[in-house]
Amino acid sequence: MIHESVYELRNAVKNSLQIDGKQVQVVDADRLRNEHIDVLVRDAVFGTEPVKAFARWLIWEAGQALNVRPASIHEFYIARSRDEWKDRTVPAMNIRFTTYDTARAAIRAAQKTRAGAFIFEIARSEMGYTDQEPAEYSACLIAAAIKEGYSGPIFIQGDHFQVKASTYKKNPEAAIQEVKDLIAKAIPAGFWNIDIDTSTLVTLEPESLDEQQRHNYTRSAELTRWVRELEPEGVTVSLGGEIGEVGEKNSTPEELDAYIEGYKQVLADLGDNLVGLSKISVQTGTSHGGVVLPDGSIAEVAVDFEALRILGERARQHGTGGAVQHGASTLPEEMFHKFPEVQTLEIHLATGFQNLFMDHPAFPADLKEKIYRYLDANHADERKPGQTDAQFYYSTRKKAIGPFKPELWALPEDVKAQLYQALEDQFCFFYEKLNVVNTRELIDRLVTTVEYHQPMPASARMVGDDLGLAD
Repeated sequence: MIHESVYELRNAVKNSLQIDGKQVQVVDADRLRNEHIDVLVRDAVFGTEPVKAFARWLIWEAGQALNVRPASIHEFYIARSRDEWKDRTVPAMNIRFTTYDTARAAIRAAQKTRAGAFIFEIARSEMGYTDQEPAEYSACLIAAAIKEGYSGPIFIQGDHFQVKASTYKKNPEAAIQEVKDLIAKAIPAGFWNIDIDTSTLVTLEPESLDEQQRHNYTRSAELTRWVRELEPEGVTVSLGGEIGEVGEKNSTPEELDAYIEGYKQVLADLGDNLVGLSKISVQTGTSHGGVVLPDGSIAEVAVDFEALRILGERARQHGTGGAVQHGASTLPEEMFHKFPEVQTLEIHLATGFQNLFMDHPAFPADLKEKIYRYLDANHADERKPGQTDAQFYYSTRKKAIGPFKPELWALPEDVKAQLYQALEDQFCFFYEKLNVVNTRELIDRLVTTVEYHQPMPASARMVGDDLGLAD
């Protein structure tokens, strides 16, 4: 059921949540977990705009009360630069589809393995085609943690907050402002980990590496200052830079040096002793989503692990936690144990989860057929010359996640049980291979969580007299 008004929603959950002035109190945590959080999250995703805003606020404030709080992983990463821990690679997991139920599976896996070092993330592009703005995404994650009885820090990351190169060529300031506007929406929603991706601005024509990286590091520093102006008191948002686009040529230590040295100089010129990056993304042979062969299978990829090791060490010499590997979820399973062995700080996992979900035998065949017909009708212009159907559907089906969101959320319970168990098993696999099992105590020791209350939405204040919400 989706509630039609704030008043209806408030009455529906009044036996678990009560509002005293502008504060939310959890009066029955068990009932909230067992019954009302499901109500709230559906309203947060599918309700009218006033209902969405109110549901998201209630979820956030309930999370604050239950110690389910967004946090920055910055301190944990800087501790790595001081060698306070090693031999672990943090999975940053792009949850594109059915975020609430998928995150629940990831959290159950974390509880089984005592993992604490894991990140939920969504890219700027994914927000568009999955129809998930920052406030909705964080609400689903916090609700998932509440549902599963998890307490502690939730690391929510803006992946590839990317400057569009085509826009930048025409109007540089407009391109930068687009990212600034997204950051201004994301930070209040708990995105306290952000990957600033200005690597699209790297140009390889100049002879010097400094000139090649100049737009990249200058704009990266500018966006760093913007984040520092917006971050809540007591929070140092974890920021990542990137020195080369994923899928392009492999990165070199010299490129990393040129980027970070230029970045530090520009940041110092901006003043105020601004805190810089906690990590640097590099390219060592992968691509987003993998390379699809004509039969729909994924081509083998040669990851340069030695280059990744060298780049990570160089990144730590510059005071960050290390190097980040993108585009890894479709790699062979036997590769993943190598990432902690070469001291990779963080690895990004996305398309593999989508593949497991949509290609699972339990996924309804009729729904998949509807999705493919939708792609034929709406994304035919994206079919490349010579692409087979398998290649076309593989590369474009992520574009159907937003339009088919209601159908994906409403899968039959027996189907959900199989799909999310498979995902839970996959999350456990990654936690174990990346060696983040038993990191909960380490996270609790190194990471500071901050109590942060969001302002009550206007939709609630408008009916305050009826709900006991008046100022």
